[in-house]
Amino acid sequence: MAGAGHEDAAVVFDPLRPKLMRVAYRMLGSVADAEDIIQEAFIRWMGADRAAVREPEAFLRRTVTRLCLDQLKLARRQRETYVGPWLPEPVVEEEEEEDVTLPLMLALERLSPLERAAFLLHDVFGLAFEEVATTIQRDPAACRQLAARARAHVREERPRFRIEKQRGLELARAFFAASRSGDMKALGAMLAADVSVHSDGGGKRPAAMQSIVGFDAVMKLHEYLGALFRKDGSKLVRAGFVNGLPGFVTLEADGELQTTALEIEDGKVAAIYVVRNPDKLRHLH
Repeated sequence: MAGAGHEDAAVVFDPLRPKLMRVAYRMLGSVADAEDIIQEAFIRWMGADRAAVREPEAFLRRTVTRLCLDQLKLARRQRETYVGPWLPEPVVEEEEEEDVTLPLMLALERLSPLERAAFLLHDVFGLAFEEVATTIQRDPAACRQLAARARAHVREERPRFRIEKQRGLELARAFFAASRSGDMKALGAMLAADVSVHSDGGGKRPAAMQSIVGFDAVMKLHEYLGALFRKDGSKLVRAGFVNGLPGFVTLEADGELQTTALEIEDGKVAAIYVVRNPDKLRHLH
């Protein structure tokens, strides 16, 4: 009978898994942690009185959100000891994700867990504040305040410049070609004056310990990197959208994967986000 119970629970749960994963990943910025949360939610679903649950999706979304809130408190302590800049684990897709791009995910990191939950559930996933209130166990008025505070913090990071898919991928491929060949003239023509580079090695692989800001500093970095790439090689695995931004996955000389995401404003590369921490790239193998 235990097997039958597992199957009954899975029949309802499995079609909802992608939606629940989106909630968990956007709450946590970690694919591995989000997968753990989804597994824990399924265990709780198996143990619940499912016959008494009128709306399984709402029940499971509440379960996932509350588990994420607990996880965020732990994650915040871990971030305090993280080596160098922290970037979310990269999700690479064929199509552009419109709701939560990488810069917005970084802005969400500055919010309290409750602000983050209220903003995502209401502004991104479209839930009424009454449902948000039930989910995070606060009254609707408090949820409105939480979402408003969050909105004020992240307003500048909502996508302002839509970029056509093919154009985005063309820019990503052109950036790869120029940066790996050391074509500084072509690379410089792509960069905004206040361009910045943010690289996450997590102390596991070489990466800048602080963000590098400004055209001259970024060009100097790529002159150095271009020489390394020409000597040791860097192979394009695929171009795509990395957390909603045009980018690419590469296989580097040390045999490890790397992702690069490009924030484009007015046709220029305004920010470059590079994830090198192997712990954050396992799911891409």
